[in-house]
Amino acid sequence: MNTQDREITYREAVREAIREAMQKDERVFLMGEDVGRYGGCFAVSKDMLDEFGQERIRDTPLSESAFVGAGIGAALGGMLPVVEIMTVNFSLLALDQIVNNAAKYLHMSGGLFNVPVVIRMATGGGKQLAAQHSHSLEGWYAHIPGIKVLTPATIEDARGMLWTALMDPDPVLIFENNTLYNMKGHLPANPVPVDIDHAIVRRPGTDITVITYGVGLFKALDAAEKLSEDDIETEVIDLRTLRPLDDETFLASVAKTHRVLIVDEGWRSGGISAEISARIMERSFYDLDAPTERLCGVEVPMPYAGHLEQAALPQTEDIISIVKRMVKSNG
Repeated sequence: MNTQDREITYREAVREAIREAMQKDERVFLMGEDVGRYGGCFAVSKDMLDEFGQERIRDTPLSESAFVGAGIGAALGGMLPVVEIMTVNFSLLALDQIVNNAAKYLHMSGGLFNVPVVIRMATGGGKQLAAQHSHSLEGWYAHIPGIKVLTPATIEDARGMLWTALMDPDPVLIFENNTLYNMKGHLPANPVPVDIDHAIVRRPGTDITVITYGVGLFKALDAAEKLSEDDIETEVIDLRTLRPLDDETFLASVAKTHRVLIVDEGWRSGGISAEISARIMERSFYDLDAPTERLCGVEVPMPYAGHLEQAALPQTEDIISIVKRMVKSNG
């Protein structure tokens, strides 16, 4: 650890990112349900109402369609809104605004009007919040042209991606896995904006590539550490951005390791893991020594019971088991 580093939680990193953006540019403001007096559903905006006032920390009615639409309108009017939706499931109530308006406005206006709105939301299971608050739907949004889809996993990305997203002229959706908010890590004293266009190799390896994002990154890194005790060296790739996908980074890894496991908390059928697998098969088929495999969330509504919820999500032990089978059964 660098002596200039400081310990910080993921939640605090997101809060710092929003505060810095608001201090840098008066056009930036935060809006969403309970972001003001309550301090945010996940306490990300705690105390920010006192610092910035009601004009820039705006509590909204319980109507995702209305306040996401207002954010789009504000962006069209020259502002840089950060719109917070409590959970990804609730974003479905604003799907028309996101898909039919934000994503298409540049096209529908003949290239005249950009929509520089950033929409943040919590995603994923693991907190016993039941079926209407716990799914990983970011892969759905990765299907849509006209938006960028970010999935910051590390403290550095949570801190540094927001400003880059705000400077993008088009809509950016940021998915923050809800189990990461309490995670602690070290951040440089002077953090810098983070690239949102490229995946990154978080751990180099030679025997197999594990491609993942969000909370899956830490399960994959944990698995890789344990697998190394059996002399299996696992390369772990953090996608960071689901749209546009950085093909080159994971295809280069496939060319080196010749085996691939994709880990995604989202559902298997029609998910982002299927898209990644297809791209590997299309462009790197002859680099493979074994079929591409996927480890995804079980295709059920997320259970409330803790032991069932954990069983529905990919776990470190699952990654270890699959990797051992893939490596040892294929030479």
